[in-house]
Amino acid sequence: MKVFYDERQRLHDPQIQFFAGKLQLAPEHPSRTRRLLNAALESGFVQAQPADLGWDPILKIHDAGYIAFLKAASLLWSKLDDAGPECVPHIHPVRYGRTRPRGILGLAGYYMNGTNCPIGPHTVEAAYWSAQAALAGADQIIAGEALCYALCRPPGHHAHSDLAGGFCFLNNAAIAAQRLLDRYERVAIIDVDVHHGNGTQEIFYSRDDVFCGSVHADPSDFYPFYQGYADEEGEGEGFGWNMNLPLPHGSGDEKVVGAVQRLCARARELDCQVIVVALGLDAFELDPMGKFRVTTPAFEDMARAFQHCEMPVLLVQEGGYDGPHLGENLRSFLRPFATTNVSGEARISTAQH
Repeated sequence: MKVFYDERQRLHDPQIQFFAGKLQLAPEHPSRTRRLLNAALESGFVQAQPADLGWDPILKIHDAGYIAFLKAASLLWSKLDDAGPECVPHIHPVRYGRTRPRGILGLAGYYMNGTNCPIGPHTVEAAYWSAQAALAGADQIIAGEALCYALCRPPGHHAHSDLAGGFCFLNNAAIAAQRLLDRYERVAIIDVDVHHGNGTQEIFYSRDDVFCGSVHADPSDFYPFYQGYADEEGEGEGFGWNMNLPLPHGSGDEKVVGAVQRLCARARELDCQVIVVALGLDAFELDPMGKFRVTTPAFEDMARAFQHCEMPVLLVQEGGYDGPHLGENLRSFLRPFATTNVSGEARISTAQH
């Protein structure tokens, strides 16, 4: 079993975020990767270097103008008079037209939906290699592996096709799912992060080849606030291919694991052939960003729900913030996969083009 990770993913080192009227230290920092990587290696995974597949597979998900902005943002920002060290917007086109501005101050607001995704000198390089890790994991599944772990950092599920947000710049799970469609006809993305994967939902909302299911804390008083409600079921050809299971704040093991089982059942109803797990570990009861009361053993129960789907599984890392329990929670999730293989040959054999 392989874990794909590139050390350049640590280069993104955000310093600040603006929250509740004050500047705070950014919680999504590079030290997360060390705890996660060590936990994967201790669970029997072997570290592998992702290949460099370029921007083309990323551009199958993300808008070209948005990618051009990401590449140029830090340099343009540095040329502003009296600018801070990171590109952070202070204005957003919420109520006005969608004409794209020219200057970096306007572009930042146009392409970034909050102040919690600062762009520094090495942010895009780190995000690029995070996406390459997801692509490498997808290629392993395409090659016939039943399980792979893409240690993606920065995370991705809040990134829309043309919008950064919530610590996210490139939507790794979406990029991987699109890659998997080279072999499979129907892919499921099941998001277990405590925050709703609003970017992933937006990308596939009108499509009937990628099922997006998410269990998360009620967004009416929690990020991302504006998406993640149960009545969002997809539109057009994609109606029925989006399933949100928002749960009350404080929900514990039984409710959260039960919701994961419901999402897995829906993926099977839609005859999905492979699962991308958007693996947020911030549902943990002591996570500094979380709202659930999920215990460490429950992550193992979640993993067993995916095993019972009997199809290949690609794990794509999302949230889960630094602390002594982060590695322990990942080890709990990986434990069933480390002791038994994932089945799914029947579904694989019918999915080849």
